[in-house]
Order: sequence, then C-alpha cells, then structure tokens
Amino acid sequence: MTNKDFLAIIQKEARSVDYDRYLKQLVYKKISSDENIAIFEVSNKYIASWIKSKYTQVIQNCFEIYDGTKPTIEIKIVGEKKSKKEFIKEQIQNESAESTILNPSYTFNSFVVGSSNQMAYNASLAVSNKPGIQYNPLFIYGGTGLGKTHLLQACGNHAIEQGKTVIYVTIEQFMNDFTFSIKNKNMEHFRSKYRKCDVLLIDDIQFLSGKEQTQEEFFHTFNELHNAKKQIVMTSDRLPSQIAGLVDRLKSRFEWGLTADIQLPGLETKIAIIEKKSELNGISLTREIINFIATNLDNSIREIEGVLIRINASASLLNQEINLEMVQNLLKEQIKETKENIKLPDIINIVASELNIKPSDIKSKKRTAMVANARRVVIYLARELTHNSMPDIAKFLGMKDHSSISHNIKKANELIEKDENFKLIIQNLKNKIINKEW
Repeated sequence: MTNKDFLAIIQKEARSVDYDRYLKQLVYKKISSDENIAIFEVSNKYIASWIKSKYTQVIQNCFEIYDGTKPTIEIKIVGEKKSKKEFIKEQIQNESAESTILNPSYTFNSFVVGSSNQMAYNASLAVSNKPGIQYNPLFIYGGTGLGKTHLLQACGNHAIEQGKTVIYVTIEQFMNDFTFSIKNKNMEHFRSKYRKCDVLLIDDIQFLSGKEQTQEEFFHTFNELHNAKKQIVMTSDRLPSQIAGLVDRLKSRFEWGLTADIQLPGLETKIAIIEKKSELNGISLTREIINFIATNLDNSIREIEGVLIRINASASLLNQEINLEMVQNLLKEQIKETKENIKLPDIINIVASELNIKPSDIKSKKRTAMVANARRVVIYLARELTHNSMPDIAKFLGMKDHSSISHNIKKANELIEKDENFKLIIQNLKNKIINKEW
C-alpha cells in the first residue's frame, strides 16, 4: 500500500476535522520485514500522541480494508533514530513535558465573535500569539455554556501549532494529580509536569475554593511559571475577588494580568452561533428555523449544540426532513419548560422598561398610541411565551373579554409581517424574557 492509498482510505473512515487537522500529516513508510509492524512518521510528538490515542484502531482497519492484514501500528517522529524500545522509554520519561490532547474543533476560527465576547476573544488571541509577554495571567470569567472552555482550548491549539508545550486541565484534575502525587511520594513528577510547560490552561478555577493545601501548591506553580514568563490562562464562573475560600495572595495574582468576561450573547450573536455550529456539523437549516431556535432557547451555547445534535440525529435516524414543524415538535417539551417559568408580571416589567413607559400604564385604560403599542406587545408575548389563555390575559390586564386579546394578537402578527422594526422589537424582547434579562 502506498501513502496515497492509505490517505485515501483513512479520509473516508475518519471525521473530516480530524483528517484535516492531524491524520493527513501521517506519512506511511513501510511494513517492517521482521515483524508485522506498520511504520508511520509525523512531524512532532504531540501529533503522534494524539493519533495513537484516538486512531490506532482505525488505522489498522485501513489495512484490513486494503489487503486483509492487521499490523501493529508504530508512529515515529521525522528524523527519529532510536530503536522502538528506546523511543518508548523516552516517551515515558518525557511524559510530564507532553502537550495535553485538546479538542481539535476548539479553534479561534470556529469561535463566533460578538459584542458579548469580543474582549475575551481578542485577549485570548493576543496571549496565543505572544505567550507570557502580555496579559499574564489571562483570567476569563462568565456563566456556564458561553464559550470559556472553547477559548481556553483555542489558546492551547494555537500554542501547540507554534511548537509550545501545553498543559490543559480542569482544576479538579489538577487537585487529583496533586493528591495522587502526595500519596505515591512522586511530587517531583507532578512539579515537572506543571512547571516545565510553556502554557498552562486551567478550567473552572473557582473549584479551588477551600482547598488550602492545593492552593499552596498552585501558588508556587503559578509563581514558577510567571517568573519564567510562561503563559497562564484560567477560566471561572466569577471574578477572582468573588471566589469565596480563595486566599488573598492567589486572588491578587489572578488579577495581575487581565480579567475578561463573556456575557450572554445578544440575538444576532446567537443566530451567528447557530449558523456556524450548523455549518461545522453539516446541518442545513433555513432562516426560519434558525430564528425559531434563537428566540426560543436560552443563551447557553451548550444547549444550542445539544439541540443541533438532536435535530441532526432525528433527521438521520428517523429519515425525517429538517423543516420548521419537525424542529418545533422536537423542542416542544424544552420550550414548554421555559414557558412554565415565565410569568405575566415579568413580561409587563421588561416591555415597560424597554419601551420606556410605566408598567401601570399598560394595565390602565389609557389609549395613547405609545401605551396601546406596548399593551399589544405584552399581549402577543404573553400568548407566545406563557401557557395563559386569552381570558387569563384579559383578566390580568383588566380588559373586558378575550376578543380584544384576539384582535391585538392578529394586529401584532400583521405588523411582524409588514414592519421590520416591530419584528426586531418583538424578537429582542422575546430573547430577553426567555433569558430572564430583567
């Protein structure tokens, strides 16, 4: 089998993102004459480690597909002169300096940038281009599912491409490593691993709270790396000053560089995220479906990704066409749960705030154009976002019967069709209400 034959087979067997990023770099050399070993070469130890851990079985399957054999797979580094035994021994000895295996899809190119995350994105890109020089440490904070881990691993993937040694762990993994090393009297290995890397990436640093012994070790690790001008990037769900049970000297060090937050994405950014994630996953969605998902789900990117996976799976496994009705049925229970948490007073308060009128005016008998428009918006959103019936809404607003409610909903739907500005107001308010931005 030639190298061209091998690449043609594995391209069909592997995920496209894995092939483009790693597998196409494999160079097939030969089957060794003395043993049934297929030898490949790649440019560095990180790529070799990643392929071995993820694709050894698939590579063997490629040989089975080609000629029915199933050789042992050996991946060497270009220019490697050592014997197999010497190579394995060196790999074990240098384990502490080996880069972490990261998610290859978490790159800067696949991250959707908007006003809610612009600063965090720019700062992450800056430290990736010049690690240890500016913004050290970089501390990224924000709510769950907004893209902190994506940015953190994007920093790592970028640094690895530059030949840097990267360690990415959650703080829980760091604590487990620390505890294991103490128990086995192997702190030298632990310190070598965490203090000899070029870039240290720590996820969910807030869970360091109250762990006094681990905080002491992390303090010294931090100082060692910082003094050596090695880059440190951390994520948290809150600012350093707000992490209870964290010693002051760590809080102050976490704030030495730059703190950058990721906020809830606005509607436009959320739509862009859905478009990007759909494209990456090979899912074709109409503008109508994208808008439906964006205005009916909260702002968690993880939830959006989960929904797209469900849509794709349903279409594939049940042989369904992806249309609006299919997506509506798929998300019915999810949206129902959201609706149960939305109350009529909340809708009035946020509409009044956005349209700059008093909440009491909406429930009053006033009929000025401004109040009538706000009342119509409240009625439309109440019917769309809650389980209240038209008589329920009429009673809440102090209106005589539900016929006025029906008239206002009909009028609102007409305006949504004809008036782009009114449509944007509705979408913006709907987004804020679903995400409890009041």
